[in-house]
Amino acid sequence: MNFLKVTAAAAALIATPALAQDTTPTVGATVTGPQGNVVGTVDAVADGVVTLDTGKHKAPVPAAAFAMGETGPTITVTKEQLDGMIDAQLAEAASRRDAALVTGATVLTADAQELGTIETINGDNIVVLRGDTADKVTLLREYFAASDAGLTARLTMQQIDEAMAATAAAE
Repeated sequence: MNFLKVTAAAAALIATPALAQDTTPTVGATVTGPQGNVVGTVDAVADGVVTLDTGKHKAPVPAAAFAMGETGPTITVTKEQLDGMIDAQLAEAASRRDAALVTGATVLTADAQELGTIETINGDNIVVLRGDTADKVTLLREYFAASDAGLTARLTMQQIDEAMAATAAAE
């Protein structure tokens, strides 16, 4: 699963100069918020990013946003605030994706290869006509993402080819 990066606004809300110390929590630690309420549990720590499992989301939070409180690691936002930030980012990403999902749009794979163009959209089923062939692949809406680079299927070309081969063998 790809994690969304915490936006600059969210990072600014979480990090304050008083907490910008080098205190990185360890995996499994319970993190509390400003009122001492549990925000979540540390799921992973890598490259200056702490993945905090709130029970609803696995939120990437800059390691510099944490401080040590009386009961362990703490941040300056509540669970509800953090979940709200992630919900807003997911909604924005879904909106961008849905705006880019149009008939005729070019689709790239996760490994930056051209998959083809969107032939039809039927609810959450997106049919992509592959290149110059008559081959078609149907992917669910959730497998697409939009970025400045364009519309991307969140699968590699190899994953798509393997899935198509398995489907053809089963027929």
